[in-house]
Amino acid sequence: MPGLAAPLIAWYRDAARDLPWRREGFGAWGTLVSEFMLQQTPVTRVIPHLEAWLARWPSPTDLAASPPGEAVTQWANLGYPRRALWLHRAAVEIRDRHDGVVPRDVDALLALTGIGDYTARAVAVFAYGDRHPVVDTNTRRVLARAVEGRAQPGPPHRRDLERMDAELPDGIAEAAVVNAAAMELGAIVCTARSPKCDVCPLAHLCAWRAAGYPESEDRRRRQATYEGSDRQARGAVLKTLRDAAPSPVPLFAVLPDWPDAAQRDRAIDSLVSDGLAEAIDDVLRLPGHPAS
Repeated sequence: MPGLAAPLIAWYRDAARDLPWRREGFGAWGTLVSEFMLQQTPVTRVIPHLEAWLARWPSPTDLAASPPGEAVTQWANLGYPRRALWLHRAAVEIRDRHDGVVPRDVDALLALTGIGDYTARAVAVFAYGDRHPVVDTNTRRVLARAVEGRAQPGPPHRRDLERMDAELPDGIAEAAVVNAAAMELGAIVCTARSPKCDVCPLAHLCAWRAAGYPESEDRRRRQATYEGSDRQARGAVLKTLRDAAPSPVPLFAVLPDWPDAAQRDRAIDSLVSDGLAEAIDDVLRLPGHPAS
């Protein structure tokens, strides 16, 4: 068994958090929805939204039958609302191409809207039990420190999958546990800013620790300040549309008191361009809702 696998498996069996998508029988659709929601969003924020989403749309076909604007409304304040639109499009594609069943094949998953290398492999591994390397930001940080002796990982690269694959046991079940354990370790122990090295199960193997914790360039992309940003304006416009849905909102009534009118207009234009809103006859609405 590869060097990191045994201690990761032992640690995970004792330390893994009880999360909905890790429970027996959660299913491929639930796994797919959870992976969309977890992108750049904390677990504690995701869980109630995930439960409400699956209660309303327990299958891809159920979501595909609803207007895309309903998905945007249900997304509420999770942030990055294009994910809701992509998830709706993926549901339509699953209904039309795969008879309403989330595909198992990685290439078929990658062909769905909004799904990249991580999500496709996460569904194949955690929902269907196949053997693939699954690499997210937390996994990349664990590998950078434990294997490469660097404080922070470099930019995402295809070779990340090769590095993780080298750490996976041959057994399918054990490989799935190692994938999950590496992500969990990066999320709660080997964190970006305050790693808990004294309780890390890989401390005795960690190349970064053995080298004396050398600093390395942090090339993570920094997120711009939210307050006063175009993102804040976009969020405010979407909230106005969600609150009014399914009714449209006259354009003149969309954030009339916003302090920067040009920023408000830019937010409206960008939402229309992204397909998150529709401007028809001087009114603004969520996509797929009737204009009146």
